[in-house]
Amino acid sequence: MTIPTASDTFYSSIPVFRGFASLMDPALYSALPDDWSIGVADIVESTRAIAEARYKAVNMAGASVIAAVTNALEGREFPFVFGGDGASFAVSPDDVERTREALAATSIWVEESLNLVMRVALVPVSAVRAQGFDVRVARFGPSANLSYAMFSGGGLGWAETAMKRGEFAVPKAAPGAQPDLTGLSCRFEEIPSTRGLILSVLVVPARAAAASAFRKVIEDVIALVERSPDAGRPVPPDGPPLTWPPSGNKYEVSTLRGSLLRRRAFVLANTLFVYVIMRFGISVGGFVPKTYVQQVVENSDFRKYDDGLRMILDCTPELEGALTKVLAAAAAAGTVRYGLHRQDAAMMTCFAPSVTRSDHVHFIDGARGGYASAASALKAMAA
Repeated sequence: MTIPTASDTFYSSIPVFRGFASLMDPALYSALPDDWSIGVADIVESTRAIAEARYKAVNMAGASVIAAVTNALEGREFPFVFGGDGASFAVSPDDVERTREALAATSIWVEESLNLVMRVALVPVSAVRAQGFDVRVARFGPSANLSYAMFSGGGLGWAETAMKRGEFAVPKAAPGAQPDLTGLSCRFEEIPSTRGLILSVLVVPARAAAASAFRKVIEDVIALVERSPDAGRPVPPDGPPLTWPPSGNKYEVSTLRGSLLRRRAFVLANTLFVYVIMRFGISVGGFVPKTYVQQVVENSDFRKYDDGLRMILDCTPELEGALTKVLAAAAAAGTVRYGLHRQDAAMMTCFAPSVTRSDHVHFIDGARGGYASAASALKAMAA
């Protein structure tokens, strides 16, 4: 029997905090152990893919990183964050090699199955700290079902920049390699705005900005959002639209092994079965459709913090105007850099290895560019 080390149990020992408004409290964040590693992944030229209306594929690629690593680690909890066109996470030293193999396989799968180029890297936390940055992590619980990681310290941003320079790269696996993507799907349809527009929000500190001033801006932004209905959650109380066959079924087909005909038949049959039991509220075994939909809503990952604030909001034009005013003033004062992107719908990509458990994960992004387009707007502001 293997006895877990302090490094192995580090993340699970961090208390879960409730109340998104408190996320800037430094006391909530714990420094990652020096022997851990940061994983970063992103899609090269995601802006072009978005212009070609391939954002569903871009989102699937980003979520596949989290699914592949989770399955490689046999479901053990580790901190991660979904970024729309990529993902970031941290793993203990005992999990680095399995993670490296999963990333290598995911990179070639994204290229062969989604016709996208994904770069991936594993960066030692010690290398991040040698550059004067830190990696600190907190656990936010949007519901009683699960928690999501929040990162601070500037280390994730440095690791991503290093990856883009070609440092710490994880080479692609051999052609035909397939990561274990069990549980990854995109069966729900786009979620139209009910309040006016879906707003992608990305806010990061300006260079040399005072930490206290940046914290105040983020707290002011969150306070504005918290006053809106359901804090701007873009997923309606009755869940996202579900049709058959789902428009994203070709992506789910690509996650499976075997002949193309057999994979297509399996996905069509499976999604039809799911559609029927969801449409008519039929309980099967331990699966209760009404409970599952409630958990989908509660578990939706529509706001997060990873060295910057990310949100996908269903908001009124008035809320958009108020947010823009606050952020523009903060940018003029040299406190923040930000990007906003407006669209008419959101989209959801799901990772549910077991639908009878309550900790299934649902990643939210905008359906017409989302986080990647907000990032492009932010870069344009800095230019």
